[in-house]
Amino acid sequence: MKRRVFIALIFMATLFGTQVMAEQNTKTQYWIDVRSADEYAGGHYSAAVNIPHTEIAARIGEVTDDKNADIHVYCRSGRRSGIAKETLEKMGYTQVTNEGGYSDVLKKMK
Repeated sequence: MKRRVFIALIFMATLFGTQVMAEQNTKTQYWIDVRSADEYAGGHYSAAVNIPHTEIAARIGEVTDDKNADIHVYCRSGRRSGIAKETLEKMGYTQVTNEGGYSDVLKKMK
């Protein structure tokens, strides 16, 4: 009897763990290009919206208000996206990733 309960518990834990992993893999990712509008117009990652790093604090609500959202920021070299990341973290956003420069993003997406 104890063995059956143990096996049932392991099965439930495995099933629950698989469900959690599936939910994590389907979490919405928000991509923000923090370069200027002109730079963005010259080429950008297709899933990204453009919010210049100097406007990120005022405009992040256009993208999400969820402080735990999966946010990815990039610019030309990583410097401005680093500033944007720090700004968002000071505002309470917890899952912000500085993806570096646009060319870095393109390499990752291949």
